[in-house]
Amino acid sequence: MSTATYAVRDSATMLRRNLKHMARYPSMTVMLVGQPLVFLLLFVYVFGGTMGAGLPGAPAGDRGDYLTFITPGILMMTVASVSIGTAVLVATDMTNGIIDRFRTMAIAKSSVLTGRVLGAMIQTALALAVIFGVAILLGLKTAASAPQWLGLVGLLALLSFAMTWFTVALGLASPDPETASNLPMIFVLLPFVGSGFVPVESMPTGLRWFAQHQPFTPIMDAFRGLLAGSPDGSDTLWAIGWCVVIGLVGYLWARRLYRTRAAH
Repeated sequence: MSTATYAVRDSATMLRRNLKHMARYPSMTVMLVGQPLVFLLLFVYVFGGTMGAGLPGAPAGDRGDYLTFITPGILMMTVASVSIGTAVLVATDMTNGIIDRFRTMAIAKSSVLTGRVLGAMIQTALALAVIFGVAILLGLKTAASAPQWLGLVGLLALLSFAMTWFTVALGLASPDPETASNLPMIFVLLPFVGSGFVPVESMPTGLRWFAQHQPFTPIMDAFRGLLAGSPDGSDTLWAIGWCVVIGLVGYLWARRLYRTRAAH
């Protein structure tokens, strides 16, 4: 077999390992899905009446409009939440000696990280399906056509791929799993300081500038446009661009860190 064939085979083996871990320890998946789900229910039922009334053109106390508005932010938080778990698992692998065992085996070096990324993306897809299902049960309004739904799924997959590689790098850079669980928390908080839960226009000047220029705002706005059936080409291009930058930086950083740490 060629080198590429061995790499694919070994990556599939590592993916099966990670999926078995997910099946044996479902509590982590439940916890990672539970956080954005709690935020979804909290903001819709506790703050939805008041916050919905403040949306441009929304009837007073309209929770349904607010649910539609915050769903992109919740999707963003879901991807970020699963990424935290990925960072923790990578840091655990690096500190419990399993990587040293893999180094003694005749496997493709890239397969360890590739299998972890693929497993995390499957976990993210399951989490997003749960969030979408609950949002639809709560009354999510969408005018998206089939191509726009495909565009939304594709953008979510690209975001998941990018965020996973970046948090893999954070896990490799962490000296222990505890540190790895804290470093990616900024990704869960950024939707709050963006267009995730309130219109950017309602923020004070300095905060509004940051919200408009941080990476997650165009991504969430692109989600919102696709769900509404009226995607903005500029937001979509910015969203794709940010995902590519985050993913490329994460991949190159992770590859460098893995080679450096595995060599010691």
